[in-house]
Amino acid sequence: MAKIAFILLCHKDPEAVIQQAEMLTAVGDYISIHFDANSSASDFEKIERGLANNPNVVFAKKRVKCGWGEWSLVQATLNAVEIALEAFPRASHLYMLSGDCMAIKSAEYAHAFLDSEDVDYIESFDFFASDWIKTGMKEDRLIYRHWFNERKHKQLFYWSFWIQRWLGLRRAIPKDIEVQIGSQWWCLRRQTVERVFEFTRKRNDVMRFFRTTWIPDETFFQTLVRHLVPDAEIRARTLTFLMFTDYGMPVVFCNDHYDLLLGQDSLFARKISPEAKELKKRLGRLYASGRTDFRISDEGRSLYKFLTGRGRIGRRFAARFWESEGSLGRDRELLIIASKKWHVGKRLLDAIRQVSGIQGIAYLFNEESTPLPDLGGIQTSLGKRTRHRRALMRMLFDYHATDQLVICLDTSSIDLIQDFFSDRSKTRLLEVECEFTDDYLSGHARRVGLAGDETTPDTLARLLPTIRYDVVFESERLRDADFASHSRLRQIASLEDNAAALQAFLSVPADVARRIAQTDHLFDD
Repeated sequence: MAKIAFILLCHKDPEAVIQQAEMLTAVGDYISIHFDANSSASDFEKIERGLANNPNVVFAKKRVKCGWGEWSLVQATLNAVEIALEAFPRASHLYMLSGDCMAIKSAEYAHAFLDSEDVDYIESFDFFASDWIKTGMKEDRLIYRHWFNERKHKQLFYWSFWIQRWLGLRRAIPKDIEVQIGSQWWCLRRQTVERVFEFTRKRNDVMRFFRTTWIPDETFFQTLVRHLVPDAEIRARTLTFLMFTDYGMPVVFCNDHYDLLLGQDSLFARKISPEAKELKKRLGRLYASGRTDFRISDEGRSLYKFLTGRGRIGRRFAARFWESEGSLGRDRELLIIASKKWHVGKRLLDAIRQVSGIQGIAYLFNEESTPLPDLGGIQTSLGKRTRHRRALMRMLFDYHATDQLVICLDTSSIDLIQDFFSDRSKTRLLEVECEFTDDYLSGHARRVGLAGDETTPDTLARLLPTIRYDVVFESERLRDADFASHSRLRQIASLEDNAAALQAFLSVPADVARRIAQTDHLFDD
């Protein structure tokens, strides 16, 4: 059975470090601690005294003063790993943790999970080809030397960088190394870590290179593991659950996140709030509980994005410079069907095409797989379609040789609708108001990743009111926008009312509108 040597990097809260070490070693696992040399000597002495009688705890022989973005973080890790390999010959895996991490599964579950596959778990994506780095420096992290801490000595950091850049002092990456990037929170097999240490003793050139890269804790182990271990034995993921806000800050977990954390497909989570005393108490008991009946729904990230997004109203797509004076055409008519239930919108669009002959495209800005003609590449992704929306629509009008087109949009696409209404073309909106049962909303939550097959009924019950309000709120936003031509097709309305709405929307004779309104099973789920 797997036995884990935890590599703990920490710098504060000695009482919490002691509790964390006692919890993780209580079931026979091990821990190697590096306590930042910047921190109080008395705090470190308190940790040493508190764990002096625990044979499954060791401390890095040399403490390093750690700084964010520096090589010191990697050196601290290497120091803690080295003593762990020496002190714990029975450890089969080494798992990186911080003082803000806590177990969200039991030891039995964690050991069985690691035994299930003979692999390493480490995020490792191609540094240059992946989009792991969202903003800021990318190639410059590697090709220039970084000697100063960007946070403590910002002026020196950037002076040094710009001088090297001005003088053309670029350096080459070691030729046989393909730099990878990913989270520093890895779990590696013992033999992999031993191979990494052997590599560090042989390749001084690689060590010199990484010592002056910027943020090497995101590249050093990630690169070496990919260099030394076959791809088939690597799972490019971290077993530590963490999330970031859209401002790039880590999400902090609080007392009411207990059920959410246990449902994630991870063994640990960070960051746990220092104030979340009840959460820490419950998670503290969990590792030694022997429990194995975890229902993995893994909806945490999508659920967080959905719930926080409810407060982000008011953003819109900025017009690109080549579109600022662009128009679909003064004499063209763009007819927009806004329906939350995509199958209803598509059914209505099919009926309009069959009965009236008006051409249309369903959810081209919401659904990647929408069939579109080859328009020179502008149609290949949702991102391109949205960025070049007016150009795309002009090309579709030309392609279909018509001055009248119907498109379907999700009711959440109000930014797109507002943009089209601001155009010189004639734009009309038909909002389709459907009834939403709890069963439908539950299915919707699963389809969009807010819930999984293992999400408990209690979790769904708490989520449904938010989803239902979200649907209602989208409709209210459409009404508040006060569009000049806004008709409504209602599931609960009479045939006559719906026919009148369709007639106003399509500008077709009354009998044509009535035939469309009579479409069989139009609102059925």
